[in-house]
Amino acid sequence: MKDGPEIWAVADSRRGVENQAVGLAEALARACGGQAHRALIREDGYVTLPDAENPAVWIGCGRPAIRVARKHRKSYPHARFVYVQDPRGQYDLFDAIAAPEHDGLNVSNAIAMTGSPNRLTQERIDAETKKFSDILTALPGPRAVMLIGGPNKRLKMTAIVQAAILQRAKWLLAQGYSLMVTTSRRTPAGLSRDLATLAENGRCHVYTGEGENPYFAFLGNADLIFVTEDSTNMLAEAAFTGRPVYSLPLRGNPGKFRQLHAGLEARDALRPFLGRLDDWTYAPLDETRRIATLLASRFFPDGRNAS
Repeated sequence: MKDGPEIWAVADSRRGVENQAVGLAEALARACGGQAHRALIREDGYVTLPDAENPAVWIGCGRPAIRVARKHRKSYPHARFVYVQDPRGQYDLFDAIAAPEHDGLNVSNAIAMTGSPNRLTQERIDAETKKFSDILTALPGPRAVMLIGGPNKRLKMTAIVQAAILQRAKWLLAQGYSLMVTTSRRTPAGLSRDLATLAENGRCHVYTGEGENPYFAFLGNADLIFVTEDSTNMLAEAAFTGRPVYSLPLRGNPGKFRQLHAGLEARDALRPFLGRLDDWTYAPLDETRRIATLLASRFFPDGRNAS
């Protein structure tokens, strides 16, 4: 048996959901000297369990994880159960809930956070920088990153919005920046294709989903970052860097996510783009470590064993 508590991250295969559960599990393992493991919820509902001891802490994210938590509560009665995001009424099922401030969750076991947990650490950035050194070497500084999401229930990526994003990318190249771009599964195919054509410029690299993702390497080597406003995860990850972050607006009403944007702006981590590029710094956003430290002190007061 390995030393330290076993920490399980339970989620389906959606990257945004997976990164939140795994990121918090890894951070908690670092905080308590434990081991983080992945439990995958497959599309057919079956859960692929890790080859590990029973969990001391079970961390889930995504709606399918709530269903699994009900079953695992019976299977692992001594484990502490944590949910990332708002479990929509299933509050008594969990010992702790790491919920975004913009959800306004007012229950005794909730821990409010700005944004969402992620897997970013300086060690991971250093490793990814080394891994993708060939790409980075071909992109001389200064470097700008563009993180492109896509439409959701509240925000639309209209043709006008897509044209504005493409124009911003071209403008950054014209200003002398090397450009590093990543798109997501939600990015409209036409915009992904248009951005990919920019790679013909020797100072641009566009990742559209093929091969290994240089996302962390891009973030760690950016002089400034543009992020579409639809993604809580990407905004929080960009703010981890301490580098200037500008929002790329979409069409629609962000609703409660306006509070997230306001919170990041209050930290001076996020600014709207007003036609000029500024250079500023701020305290990097590392809510993953903060939440993990709180959970470690709550679940492992002696530094090792759950109580």
